[in-house]
Amino acid sequence: METETHTTTGPAALDTPRTHEAFTMAKRCTTLYGALTAAALLAVVVVAGGGHTVNGFMWVRAALLPLTALLVHRVTVAASRGSRRAYERVSAVTVVMPIAIIGVDFVPGVCPLWYAVMQTVCMLPVLRVALLTRGPVLRAAFPRGR
Repeated sequence: METETHTTTGPAALDTPRTHEAFTMAKRCTTLYGALTAAALLAVVVVAGGGHTVNGFMWVRAALLPLTALLVHRVTVAASRGSRRAYERVSAVTVVMPIAIIGVDFVPGVCPLWYAVMQTVCMLPVLRVALLTRGPVLRAAFPRGR
């Protein structure tokens, strides 16, 4: 029995060069996001080691974001293999994350400007993934069910 919502996309929808290209770029962006967040964690360690003030928020955020990068990458890979649920998750998360991360960082007194700017730079690849997942190529690979 066929249901109207599918958990995976058929192979034909994923086997186009444009779809492969879009997912390759999305996976590269999530890898870059991971590298940038690891560099941000290293920067916090170096700043703290240099005797400058690093608050608990900065430590927690710097430690958690590389882990989120791993999760976002895993979900992106699952989407590239045809998982509609993973596609929907990565599409939603990559829109919400930059807004939440950047929005909180620029609240006065939460963290220093250098940290907020660094976190903003970390979000640029995530924004690229948001654009890719909401673009026509990947939307065509995962059409909405009725």
